[in-house]
Amino acid sequence: MNAPLSQLDWSLVPALLAVADTGSLSAAAARLGRSQPTLGRQIAQAEATLGLTLFTRHPRGLTLTEAGAALLPAARAMDAAAHDLTLAAAGRDHALSGTVRISASQLVAHHILPPILARLRRDHPGISIDLAPSDNPDNLLLREADIAVRMFASTQLDLVTRRLGGLPVTICAARGYLDRCGRPTTPEEMLDHDLVGYDCSDLILRRMREFGWPATRDWFVMRCDDQPANLELLRAGCGIGFAQSWLVEADPELEAIDVGLALPALPVWLAAPQATRHSPRIATVWRALERGLASFVS
Repeated sequence: MNAPLSQLDWSLVPALLAVADTGSLSAAAARLGRSQPTLGRQIAQAEATLGLTLFTRHPRGLTLTEAGAALLPAARAMDAAAHDLTLAAAGRDHALSGTVRISASQLVAHHILPPILARLRRDHPGISIDLAPSDNPDNLLLREADIAVRMFASTQLDLVTRRLGGLPVTICAARGYLDRCGRPTTPEEMLDHDLVGYDCSDLILRRMREFGWPATRDWFVMRCDDQPANLELLRAGCGIGFAQSWLVEADPELEAIDVGLALPALPVWLAAPQATRHSPRIATVWRALERGLASFVS
């Protein structure tokens, strides 16, 4: 007789869902930060507990069996309930100590947050920080981060958000490139230069089209979605591109270019789960981020 899903160790449910979503042990292991053999053992343990074959193995990976697919909605409900329980418990934690995980874009994490977090540690040595630089949005309700510094408004329910302002953006290039190729003074002159942009992201393209330019990906002679690498391409003299103004002002290799365009600022938001936002250590880190980021936004 097959065991009911309620008898399954709840710690095995994330493994089951990750394999179901990704279709392979290797991809699921990378998502969960576990080893592939560990994940394989967890799937085998889940199947043994339930007395069911949940996945069909094939050379390209794993696919859900009919029994596995039938259990998937209940497994997702168990996973959601576990996260709700974790959030509720975290919201009742009144200690001004422990770990807070912050997610932020790579440039913000690399260049803005370190001194802010150093001051936080001096003022509150009981709080430790996990800093997760990423340009991909983390799911705060799944505790992938406790606080996110984002460049977009969050749409998830049950989040507390606050818009802090905007990070000004400017057109720029390396001084050596401009000395060699000239300094454009109009948008038309700028478009005659080598342009540095993004690869898969269409953010710059959308901004350019807002100015009435029929921009396409092939307008850029250098393309990279990794923002620190993109900045280094500009510093190396690969062409003209876009960067946050404070980065350009602080870098002697870069020079801002005025072609008569007012570029929209990047919005800066803080976001945290409503259930944990006012726990003492989350509130303390939130206030430190508000204060520290205030000098960068307008």
